[in-house]
Amino acid sequence: MNFSKEELKKKIIYRSSYRGSKEMDFLMSSFTSKYIDVLNDEELIELSNLLNFDDENLYNFNIGEKTSIKIPINKVTNLFKSFNLKKK
Repeated sequence: MNFSKEELKKKIIYRSSYRGSKEMDFLMSSFTSKYIDVLNDEELIELSNLLNFDDENLYNFNIGEKTSIKIPINKVTNLFKSFNLKKK
């Protein structure tokens, strides 16, 4: 990627806020807001890649349901899988 870290963060924040449904906008933007400033460069790329998956599979992954695609397991996806808006 040819983005500076700050440009990548801005892109991630935008993509997490405009998913297509209000529910996923809220879930992804809340998750991003909580973790974006503590992730290193590699983890920011993992988060950017996570945002490429469709809402249905991301939601199912987050709540522990079966997904129709393989979502890679890494620090960011583990954080997302354990992220619960109700715990705020």
